[in-house]
Parts: sequence; C-alpha cells; structure tokens
Amino acid sequence: METNFFRIVSQMDINGEIHLIISKGENNSLVVATMVQNDKCTDRAKEFITPMTLRGTAEQMDKGYFLRIRQPLRDASELLDNMEAFKKQMDEAKRKSAMARESADREKKATDAKEKKYAEGMQKAEELEREGKYREAWMKIPDPSEYPERADLLRTRREQLSAKFAPDLFAPPIPPQGYRKEGKADDNIAQLETFATTEEIGEDGEIEY
Repeated sequence: METNFFRIVSQMDINGEIHLIISKGENNSLVVATMVQNDKCTDRAKEFITPMTLRGTAEQMDKGYFLRIRQPLRDASELLDNMEAFKKQMDEAKRKSAMARESADREKKATDAKEKKYAEGMQKAEELEREGKYREAWMKIPDPSEYPERADLLRTRREQLSAKFAPDLFAPPIPPQGYRKEGKADDNIAQLETFATTEEIGEDGEIEY
C-alpha cells in the first residue's frame, strides 16, 4: 500500500519535531493529536501550547487531516521560534540591566567615597586652622585636580592658608630684641651725652660751660 503521508510532512515548513498521537474513538472513529515541539526553545511558556486534536473517520482523516493541521502547525512552529528569540532578547536585556546596576553601584560607591574624603579633608583643615597649624591645614585641603567642579574654591582656600604661614619675601627683616638701629636719633642722643660731660656746676649752683 502506497501513501503520500510522509511526502506531505517533509514539505511542511516546520522547525522542530511533529509529535503525533493516534487513538481509536467511538463508532470506529480516530482521535489524532498533533503538536510541534522544539527543544531549542528554552522558554518554559511553551509548555502551555496544547496539541491540536482532530476527530473523524479514517476516510475523513485521509481527506482533511493535512488541510486542517498545516497552518496551525506552521503557526506553532513560528511561535516557538519567536518565543526563543524573545527569551534570548530578555536574557540579554537582563544581563545588560544587571551590568548597568553593577556599574551604577560602583560609581555610587566611588562617588560616596570621594565625597567622604572631601568632607573629612575640609573639616580637618578647619580644625587645624583654628589651632593655628596653617601648614598642616593647607596639606589637608583636597587636591583641586580631583574635584574639578570645586577647583576654584579649593585653590582659594589653599591661598588663604598659605598666606598665614608663607614668609613675605618683600617685608623688611624684624630686628632681634634689644637691637637699636643707628641713625639720626642715635646721633642726637650721642650729642646730648657729649654735652652733659662738658658742663660744670659752679659754687653758686649755676651750670658753667
């Protein structure tokens, strides 16, 4: 007996396996359940796709089986392909989302650490300034290059502190204690001393020169 069943199956545009279950029903009828399975589809939602079930006599099946199942099986096959493609896209989106979250977490931690370093440095500089330790306070001011958005503020703060401990190269030197600068005043004092040594007091109490 010759049949064209398998030739028709081979011509169907199906990506996957065709599962066929045939059982006998009442009144010499047949119950044929047909479904497509694709092991490449890893989406568990495929489990909700139910077989297409046909009932009829053998003659009815011979005449109308493929007419009834051809399009539904093709649709099921395309659905499984799309489900797998969609799942891959979702997995990729989740992976990228996880990477983005990790990157955001790393950036937040780095930003928090940077802000903490800035706050601690500025606070310590203020404490040292109050103690009169201007050079140490200057060293605690954060590096302006690490905080470009606050660079002007940090440079100004450093300049304020450096002005309190850096020597003025153009200021005259401070003389040591007990030092007296020679000049006109000293000459006057010397003249008075000389004048005093030349005066004499007479018997009448008057000063003679």
